[in-house]
Amino acid sequence: MKPLLTARLREKFEKELPPEKLLPDTQPAYVASWIYVFGVLTIAAFIFILVSGLIITFGGPAWYHTSSLGKFVNSLHLWSVQLFFVFMVIHLWGKFWMAAWRGNRLKTWITGSLAFILSIATAFTGYLIQTNFDSQWISFEAKDGFNSVGIGAFFNVTNLGQMLLLHVALLPLVLGILTVIHILMVRRKGVVPPIDADESNSSIGGKSNDK
Repeated sequence: MKPLLTARLREKFEKELPPEKLLPDTQPAYVASWIYVFGVLTIAAFIFILVSGLIITFGGPAWYHTSSLGKFVNSLHLWSVQLFFVFMVIHLWGKFWMAAWRGNRLKTWITGSLAFILSIATAFTGYLIQTNFDSQWISFEAKDGFNSVGIGAFFNVTNLGQMLLLHVALLPLVLGILTVIHILMVRRKGVVPPIDADESNSSIGGKSNDK
């Protein structure tokens, strides 16, 4: 009797990413460098964005434009986005100079780059749904720009409903999936070492990765 599909998927997942790789208790010594911090900081900022975004979505424009608490949460959402991009740019820039695609990590690099591009689109749609003068001005300027290059017919940036659907549901969902895939790939292949470091470098956490 063939095993169930879920059992086969679980076996394949455990083979590709065993528990000791998914939740390791040791890390190579070079991970103590400051450049490795910004990936985690990017994820932390992303979580703040999701939580604050859900709150202002349920509160609605009237709440976050007039209520003191709503304005605070809206500002928290905005500054979380700013920190997210600062951390992500530093993270990607550092990994670029470390040639992070080494050691069969090309897919990891691609998913991270795609997440960065998608996050720009998500932030852009966020500015368009602010329901203030700036967002309206940006919407019409963007519409003229998209029409000038022949892609304005595919989506209407002045349509609040379309931009709200993209910003609140579709783009964050895809971005979240890309982020999870990226993290799993990092756990499967391990963090990329500096160019002059050995991947079997002594570990931090009390044990050595050498076998």
